[in-house]
Amino acid sequence: MAKERPAGRGFFITFEGGDGAGKTTQIKLLSEYFRSAGQTAIVTREPGGTPVGESIRALLLDPSSAMLPRTEALLYLAARAEHVERVIKPALAVGSHVLCDRFSDSTHVYQGIARGLDAGALLRLDAWAADGLTPDITFLLDAPPECLSGRRRKRGGPDRMEEEGLTFQRAVRAGFLSLAAQNTNRILVIDARQSIDKIQTAVRFHIKDKFPESK
Repeated sequence: MAKERPAGRGFFITFEGGDGAGKTTQIKLLSEYFRSAGQTAIVTREPGGTPVGESIRALLLDPSSAMLPRTEALLYLAARAEHVERVIKPALAVGSHVLCDRFSDSTHVYQGIARGLDAGALLRLDAWAADGLTPDITFLLDAPPECLSGRRRKRGGPDRMEEEGLTFQRAVRAGFLSLAAQNTNRILVIDARQSIDKIQTAVRFHIKDKFPESK
């Protein structure tokens, strides 16, 4: 469960789900909603968000990068440490909302559940890398991976994670749904097969419900 948000701090909102679920589109629309209400919102992503993080992202997603699962996990965590310290926490502290495409949940699912790494070790390392930061609310855009493959093809060639195949992507989906069931106060599951407008309507409804001051 996410810690209580200090008064005056911005909202830390993350979006999770399989590749092609529409996270980027929904984050963009939500940022526009906040800005239209006169509130500050920054959009960022993981891995990435900083010069170091973007360099790590390029390495992690390069189809030619062969690495051990532990190496992969540690690189994601290194990018997160930079991201939290240099971007996310400073923005939240001055009252800006942070909308992030992926965060710790992706590490627990992709590296912990789908890759089979030790969940306890990952949790401890992630808490250290994120300096204890957890999202205030997380939107899980869910759809069967078979439904998302066409969307991924339209974006161009697959990255290293997308090349893992349907068995891996099914394990990722099951992992996200399991995590959501264990964190119902924070993670909200939304059917990603709906129209863009319907998904955004659901996102905004839950934002207003959880953060009445955002209205």
